[in-house]
Amino acid sequence: MPTPTSPILPNFSGFVQVRGAREHNLRHVDVDIPRDALVVFTGVSGSGKSSLAFGTLYAEAQRRYLESVSPYARRLFHQMAVPAVDSIDGLPPAVALQQQRGTPTTRSSVGSVTTLSNLVRMLYSRAGNYPTGQGIVYAEGFSANTPEGACPTCHGLGRIYEATEDTMVPDPSLTIRERAIAAWPTAWGGQNQRDILVSMGYDVDRPWRELPQKDRDWILFTDEQPVVPVYPGYTPEQTQRAIRRKEEPNYMGTFTSARRHVFHSFANTQSAQMKKRALQFMRGTECPTCHGKRLRREALAVTFAGLDIADFSALPLQRVAALLQPYAEGTAPGRAAQDAAHPEQAVVAQRITQDLVARLRVLLDLGLGYLSLERSTPTLSPGELQRLRLATQLYSNLFGVVYVLDEPSAGLHPADTEALLAALASLKSAGNSLFVVEHNLDVIRQADWLVDVGPAAGEKGGQVLYSGPPAGLADVAASQTRQFLFADEAAAPPPTPRSAQGWLRLAGVTRNNLRGLDVAFPLGVFTTVTGVSGSGKSSLVSQALVELVGAALGQALPTAEEEGDLLETDEPTSSGGHITEGMEHINRLVRVDQKPIGRTPRSNMATYTGLFDHVRKLFAATPAARKRRYDAGRFSFNVPKGRCENCHGEGFVMVELLFLPSVYSPCPVCHGTRYNAQTLEIQYKDKNIAEVLNLTVDDAWTFFDEEPTVQRALTVLREVGLGYLRLGQPATELSGGEAQRIKLATELQRPPRGHSLYVLDEPTTGLHPADVERLLTQLHALVAAGNTVVVVEHTMRVAAASDWVLDIGPDAGDEGGQLVAAGTPAEVAKARESKTAPYLQRALKRPSEK
Repeated sequence: MPTPTSPILPNFSGFVQVRGAREHNLRHVDVDIPRDALVVFTGVSGSGKSSLAFGTLYAEAQRRYLESVSPYARRLFHQMAVPAVDSIDGLPPAVALQQQRGTPTTRSSVGSVTTLSNLVRMLYSRAGNYPTGQGIVYAEGFSANTPEGACPTCHGLGRIYEATEDTMVPDPSLTIRERAIAAWPTAWGGQNQRDILVSMGYDVDRPWRELPQKDRDWILFTDEQPVVPVYPGYTPEQTQRAIRRKEEPNYMGTFTSARRHVFHSFANTQSAQMKKRALQFMRGTECPTCHGKRLRREALAVTFAGLDIADFSALPLQRVAALLQPYAEGTAPGRAAQDAAHPEQAVVAQRITQDLVARLRVLLDLGLGYLSLERSTPTLSPGELQRLRLATQLYSNLFGVVYVLDEPSAGLHPADTEALLAALASLKSAGNSLFVVEHNLDVIRQADWLVDVGPAAGEKGGQVLYSGPPAGLADVAASQTRQFLFADEAAAPPPTPRSAQGWLRLAGVTRNNLRGLDVAFPLGVFTTVTGVSGSGKSSLVSQALVELVGAALGQALPTAEEEGDLLETDEPTSSGGHITEGMEHINRLVRVDQKPIGRTPRSNMATYTGLFDHVRKLFAATPAARKRRYDAGRFSFNVPKGRCENCHGEGFVMVELLFLPSVYSPCPVCHGTRYNAQTLEIQYKDKNIAEVLNLTVDDAWTFFDEEPTVQRALTVLREVGLGYLRLGQPATELSGGEAQRIKLATELQRPPRGHSLYVLDEPTTGLHPADVERLLTQLHALVAAGNTVVVVEHTMRVAAASDWVLDIGPDAGDEGGQLVAAGTPAEVAKARESKTAPYLQRALKRPSEK
């Protein structure tokens, strides 16, 4: 489609010219995009925006940069694939700021992401107050992640872990034969240890608590590993007789104490499940040496402004900035005498604090002053993490760079979005280009140039419908963005709020910045919880509400699979508070979060929703499959009989290249289909199983038109806006918002039960306004079926369409955590103390009033 022209174009320094872009669903796209401008890529979810901005423009900029470095250095970079495009001219170097949805290690923190911790460590090393006679501690000595700095007792964890008698023997009334020692393996391994104890003469049929303490201590804690003859199946008396007669044993067994087994399992197993089992027998307590501060005593003895580095790092950033300001200005009280004695320290202190204050100012401007340097990154939302990285770029003062941003407004309250726009404006004024993929209408309205991709998702998208100044989009009828941006045609007036069918009352809720909060959630309606970023919304809903209701129902909450060392994960904190009323109206809790539906490419949408089970049964029921006696398992790429054995069902093989990163290429045997040739010979309606997995949800809906069970599941996936995804799309390729909507669809296709509490945390993440409307329809349908829906949201369209709003605030961190307003959307929109009110008021106005 030719690029529409506008009579008056802004004055740009030049254009990036893209010709023949074919990445993912892009259809030979030709487009010119201005430099030194805020360019926003719009379009429905799955239309191809990210394929153009990240998959094509950023990937090509990165490829060109890496071409300029040595092959040896190149192997250290994560290289994106070479984009499918004929040519790109006028492309400057690019920096990508994407939403990070993984789970970084807890040793990664706000301080390390922003590099502020490096400066703070240098400050303490060079300008700190040392005790008399203590030698200098170098900067790395102030880091718990280095051998020089980590406390030698807890190795920098802040806690020590020990297996105790109470944890390993939870029920001392049991005998050893009755498995009193729960820490031993449950299968043969545990039986083996019990048989060894019989050979050694211990009484395994006497209650544990009646055994002598020295025997109990030896069995649980010894490091000795005696090897003894074992006679399985013999009674203790028969065993002793066999030993005296020197009868040939069944085998020689090696004893291992319960504690030794626990620690060995934890240290050596590759199984996350086994690690978790071992961890349940270990009790963590605060390290007695560093008292949880993770550092050596020498480092903690050094202070600055009266604080050791651990206490300094625990302060909110806004407090840190206020503390350092006098040092940066050279007006700090009590420094004169010290500066006179050590003038070089005065210079260092002023220089480093000036740098720190300047960097902190950027973070405060982006509304992140409530965070602390020590806050670990897994506890941050993707939006917070992206703003931290944006702050680092704002301070770097690069010039002539393209910044490619992935929904920078995600997780932001409208008030915080204004600070974000100011930050983007300063990057642009410094001579940089901004290419932003975005759904937020407030950000889109600030664009100098729009590239609207569509018209729909997946195969029905991939075209540039419009490229030009925002005003011109009003004339593009095919654009789904146009109707929301200009006339608000699709934004139907909010429904009349429903009345509560009862109340779920929580009292004394204490979690993070919530302190003794009393709050009531209406039942049988749709509630939105609002508030600025960091105000305490997720602490209230996704943590406290979920934990308290789950405990009341006796419903075990799913635990996330943690990456990395489980000892490094933050100690689980439970929410203070209790439920005083309303549980009699709730039978079930459903938490729909944005955690991945799987961590490997073997997990996908079809397997998660259960859809794939039905599809495999259809293939197994074909005449050709029945003739060969293929069952449904044959059509799984995780089972040896059906999968390609060359790639073990992965679909690709890794090729190691000397001096370059390993590359993955389609398996030469199955050509990426994941199945062996015999399995692929079976066809259902002229398609094999791999071809069916490659269908989009929309195409599959048509393909399975005669199969009501499959079509019902596909219909729900389409209704939550996922029609563009392929059935076999690996879980690793899905965004947090997509994973959340797949979970929601899985719930929606189950038979309605009523009296369930659905909790969702920012379900509109990654959704175009058109898709938000579809999601709202689904959520209202859940309420109509007799359920309660509670969502944490920043999108005012959702708040305006709900029955009840709870606004938390008034600000973030220590200045938040209070219930500012509660009522219908119209009532909360009038609350004077609420930062949400003016934005909600605007969302409640009918199109004609705006």
